[in-house]
Amino acid sequence: MVNGAIAALPYDKEPQRLYAPVKYVLSLGGKRLRPVLLLMAYNLYKDSVGEAMPVAVGLETYHNYTLLHDDLMDRAEVRRGKPCVHKVWDENTAILSGDFMLVQAYERVAQCRPEKLKQVMELFTRTAIEIDEGQQYDMDFETRMDVSEDEYIEMIRLKTSVLLACALKMGAMLADAPQEDCEALYQFGEKIGLAFQVQDDYLDVYGDFKTFGKRIGGDILCNKKTYMLINALLEANPTRLAELEHWISATEYDEEEKIQAVTRLYTEIGVDQIAVGRINAFYQEAEECLSRVNLPEERKRVLWQYAQSMLGRNA
Repeated sequence: MVNGAIAALPYDKEPQRLYAPVKYVLSLGGKRLRPVLLLMAYNLYKDSVGEAMPVAVGLETYHNYTLLHDDLMDRAEVRRGKPCVHKVWDENTAILSGDFMLVQAYERVAQCRPEKLKQVMELFTRTAIEIDEGQQYDMDFETRMDVSEDEYIEMIRLKTSVLLACALKMGAMLADAPQEDCEALYQFGEKIGLAFQVQDDYLDVYGDFKTFGKRIGGDILCNKKTYMLINALLEANPTRLAELEHWISATEYDEEEKIQAVTRLYTEIGVDQIAVGRINAFYQEAEECLSRVNLPEERKRVLWQYAQSMLGRNA
């Protein structure tokens, strides 16, 4: 349903160097988590989701705008197994098409019922500001070696979780859900988002390219402050810390050798198990948040099963 709505968007227009990159990035697919979560939250209270579809497409447009600019800032080469927009075209085209997607996102989110417009736009705008704050923290962390776990969790909450939380709350708001349910769904989205991002960090080290869609070890090569690296720096003994710092400071190295060495260090330090434990804790907190939504359990079951599938768990 969501893919069909996105495929029907009018991007065969001039100038093509503005529209074609937008069509390209949206056609790369992905899980469509945010629009699906919005529609599922709406569907908890109302059966027909047609009213919420433009808003859902708006959130997906916004999400892909952030990815387009994120890839450019990170100098990434691949997104979802395909070359990034700035690689297919150029950096200036990626910036302009990304800016255009942001405008389109606001235009689509604003296509809600007039009586919902103010609260929907306030939530969306606050979320967009928080995501920019999270991105700045992420950039600041690049030059710091003393990032704490708490700082990192707050950064990923802002950069990743709040948009999932926004999708759920916005869907519930559009369906006239009680305020208490809207807030519980928002908190549910935050916790699922945190689990999802820590898992993303884990999969960058221990995942498989075919399912992950990005190069395994990409975060290691650019010394990105992930949950894995931060905890490795905190937990390593002096010998392993010295080796880890060697790889972080190295300017010339064989890429595969660095990935294998740092992965080995993570495993020896036990960062993989620390990450799995954190993912499980966020998962349990999310379950508790969903339990506070005042609906029959059978009504919430599909949403919970979808959240489980996001994390690769058996529903």
